[in-house]
Amino acid sequence: MFYLSKIEHTLRLPPHLLDRDLDQAIKGELENLFVDKVIAKLGLCVSVYDITNISGGFIFPGDGASTFTAEFRLIMFRPFVGEILSGEVEESDANGLRLSLGFFKDIMLPVHLLPNPSKFADGRWTWDYGGVELPIEKEEEIRFRVHSINYPPIPVEQEKDAKPFAPMVITASIDYDGLGPTSWWV
Repeated sequence: MFYLSKIEHTLRLPPHLLDRDLDQAIKGELENLFVDKVIAKLGLCVSVYDITNISGGFIFPGDGASTFTAEFRLIMFRPFVGEILSGEVEESDANGLRLSLGFFKDIMLPVHLLPNPSKFADGRWTWDYGGVELPIEKEEEIRFRVHSINYPPIPVEQEKDAKPFAPMVITASIDYDGLGPTSWWV
């Protein structure tokens, strides 16, 4: 679920930060650049783990800032396909469910990956298990399996009423034993 990724990046360090310890100043700038952002194929950056090398310190003509090249490791959130996670039901509609881990909310559970037979009525999904209807309530804890992870291309234009762009989308599944709301299995 969490990985260390080694990255090299050239960054500009503004002059007002040069009075600080160089490691701390660069770490702060790296956190501003990377934390809470998705890097395609790597995942969501959670934190700067450490800085392994800093080189440079060049000042380009006409610019008062120093430019450094830093090698560092980031803690990345990227679950693997087939991993079982526990989250919360965020939304429910006729297309399926949207789930949340608290820090990550772009988890979609489409209709075809719900247990069969399931039906949508009165704004919620229910699973008919041998004549007993088991509901999936909003804000309920739910266990799910990661079905796929997608990094859609950044749109050039977005419609005015469109949903915000999600740079990483996890598709979930609950059509296996032991998955679904924890209230089903307790």
